[in-house]
Amino acid sequence: MNTYVLSKSEQVPVIGHSDVVVVGAGPAGLTAAVSAARNGCSVTLLERYHHLGGMASGGMVLVLDDMVNMGTEVVTTGIVSEFVDRMAAQDGAVYPPAEDCVRNWDMWQKWSRWGCINFHETGMPQSILHAVAFDPDCWKRVSLDLVREAGVNLRTHSWFSEAIVEDGRIKGVICQTKLGRQAIMADMVIDASGDLDVGVSAGAEYIQGQYIVTTVFRLCDVDTDAAQAFEYAEPERYKQLDRQARRIIGGAWGMWWLKTPLPGIVWCNCPHMPDYDGLSPEGMVAAEYEGRERMMKLLAFARENLPGFENAKMLGAAEQMGIRQTRLLKGEYVVTKKDVTERRYFADTVCRGRDYYTPYRALLPKGIDNLIVAGRHYSVDSDAQKSSREIPPCMVQGEASGVAVSLALNAGTALRDVDARAIQAQMRAQGADPGDIPSANALIEPETVS
Repeated sequence: MNTYVLSKSEQVPVIGHSDVVVVGAGPAGLTAAVSAARNGCSVTLLERYHHLGGMASGGMVLVLDDMVNMGTEVVTTGIVSEFVDRMAAQDGAVYPPAEDCVRNWDMWQKWSRWGCINFHETGMPQSILHAVAFDPDCWKRVSLDLVREAGVNLRTHSWFSEAIVEDGRIKGVICQTKLGRQAIMADMVIDASGDLDVGVSAGAEYIQGQYIVTTVFRLCDVDTDAAQAFEYAEPERYKQLDRQARRIIGGAWGMWWLKTPLPGIVWCNCPHMPDYDGLSPEGMVAAEYEGRERMMKLLAFARENLPGFENAKMLGAAEQMGIRQTRLLKGEYVVTKKDVTERRYFADTVCRGRDYYTPYRALLPKGIDNLIVAGRHYSVDSDAQKSSREIPPCMVQGEASGVAVSLALNAGTALRDVDARAIQAQMRAQGADPGDIPSANALIEPETVS
């Protein structure tokens, strides 16, 4: 039986007012804040951690993928492209040139350990495609630069606590800080929390899903040239050892280690751990214990058995646990697995991923005004979200939401009354692909907006 205590009543100080408050400075929240600010809005960006970038930095998800359609057409552009260009200028990003994006063994050996492969293809070698390996601290630096240049009011160490709602209209948010609870009022709020924290507090409908969790890690002092030479010189022996390594880590994608822009440092996107609730403190603590135990066992095995890993050391695990799915909005439209797998095109598409399209309605909660979402918690069913939650598409979602709030504010209209065509036009103007022009493999139906 649960027991409860009665919290003391309080007066929460209002510390500011912005046209827009963005909750969460992960990839989607960053692009949302920068996009809104560049379109003339005053913006406050709230983040619970000391760093910006969410799963791209603190979570160390160090390959940007899900960026191309049919293997060659780059469809996630805009602010995400700025991130890549700025990181590359600081030697913090590596990606294949267009002429290397082909399917042959030479390119496979050159690029596969950077994670730049079409893992959806069957048969070997898989095609090389446009994906970006990057350094997490470089992502943090670029994030700060973009936020500062756009004039965003950044408030880190501010944990979202409560939505301020009056008559079905969100008016601002309350966050918890070391100085106590503080309120920031706003005309529009963008929920980029990843877990629909703002939407749930405001009364939005949602479903709850669950997927694997991961605390990724990096190893240093790895001789990647020696490791790859062994992989190709003794493929059968390598496969045998690789199978043992994957059993020890207990779950990984096709390659459990990938190269990074920093020499001798490899990224391990594992272990994959099912059955943990990403909203439960107890569940996340248990996953932390289990994940670290698995990664240290893998390190010991690699040092003893794998050429190139003899001197490997644990550089460190990610600051943030990789939570792939928790709450998902039930918005004006719910994207289905069929929509994603059949590449269904929507007339109100405002962002897209590898070869799927996201309608504007899937960013809007029902029954709550002045609130829009951006990120992996958008309006989508559980199975569809598993294949449409990658970082670059979420960044384009954020950019679209920033455009949408600016258009609503300028016109004095509700978010649901913003014309998707106006969002598409502005996205194009600022260098982003909103998905308004369907690719050749899109499913186009006679009526796509209800």
